[in-house]
Amino acid sequence: MLFSQTPESKRLISIDALRGFDMLMICGADAFFSSLEGKTNMDWLNALALQFEHPEWIGFTFYDFIFPLFLFISGVSIPFSLSKALKTQIPKKEIYRKALIRMLILIALGMLDKNAPFPFFDWEHIRLGSVLGRIGIAGFITTVLYLNFDSMKRLMIVGAILLLYYAAVFLIPVPGFGAGDLSFEGNLIGWFDRTFLPGRLLQGQFDELGILTTFPAICLTILGAFGGEILKKSRLSQNQKLKQILLTSLTCIVIALVWSLHFPIFKRLWTSSFILLTSGMSFLFLGMFYWIIDILKFQKWSFFFVIVGMNSLTIYMIYRFVNFRYTSRLLFEGLYKPLGETWQSVMESLGALALVWLFLYFLYRKKIFFKV
Repeated sequence: MLFSQTPESKRLISIDALRGFDMLMICGADAFFSSLEGKTNMDWLNALALQFEHPEWIGFTFYDFIFPLFLFISGVSIPFSLSKALKTQIPKKEIYRKALIRMLILIALGMLDKNAPFPFFDWEHIRLGSVLGRIGIAGFITTVLYLNFDSMKRLMIVGAILLLYYAAVFLIPVPGFGAGDLSFEGNLIGWFDRTFLPGRLLQGQFDELGILTTFPAICLTILGAFGGEILKKSRLSQNQKLKQILLTSLTCIVIALVWSLHFPIFKRLWTSSFILLTSGMSFLFLGMFYWIIDILKFQKWSFFFVIVGMNSLTIYMIYRFVNFRYTSRLLFEGLYKPLGETWQSVMESLGALALVWLFLYFLYRKKIFFKV
């Protein structure tokens, strides 16, 4: 982990822009869109606001797509980040060591994020599962697979993981409930976490960032690396790369929709159909950003997102410990108070989003980039 005075080089602008778009959905934009619910009589705006709330259990909204997209993007970056190491013939052991250290750092940061204020004297109430920890684990495993298997074998591994996960959920009986129970109380995933995962579970008897859901989640990063490989193929033209990305997107989405007829699409269990749907959506978004930014060269608008994408870990951690909404209220309430109490939450969220971006712009101008 280090503070760097230069951003990562030789990376497509579209990747940083997509990462920035995704991170803004986590750190400010989600709260802004969600706050619009019920503020007007426009049904489409209320419907948009509802897309930024997670379903209680089975169901799918756009907000469920945000974390899987980040796992996917972290995979897209792997072929680019490893290319220099492979060209300079750095030993695999050294690459493994760095990937392992990165994973451990992300796990530690994730535990801090999910447990702040950290219960140093009450370890039984520590939550082990975390967003950053899952990114670290998925990145490490994908790096190992990328260095030892070709793309076809890695896709076969993805298929095997998703099929085995599907089989386990429907064939392994849960005491008191039997096999194939997808209810909150009776699903295999929750029982496994209650039985084998120490510490605090997010929903009391279930944790969507627990042990078993990690396996299908890893597939998103593996598939992301496949997308990165397509973008790195020098023998393909830009349009050929785009066609391959969109074809992969369509394939994933079609399989997901068919599979969902028996294994529903929902994030809480990270179902196999959910993984393929969000993978397909991720390929689609990657293709759109690549087409607009790197093929058509419409790049000026992407600067807004690139600023965020180049310091994604920074804003994720800072957003957890700095109350931007409180600061927004202190700075801007005098401007939007005349709009009435109904719109104060909306303007407060918009001000917080502006502060987040300005903070990252300041780091960008100072050439400070925090990475692991």
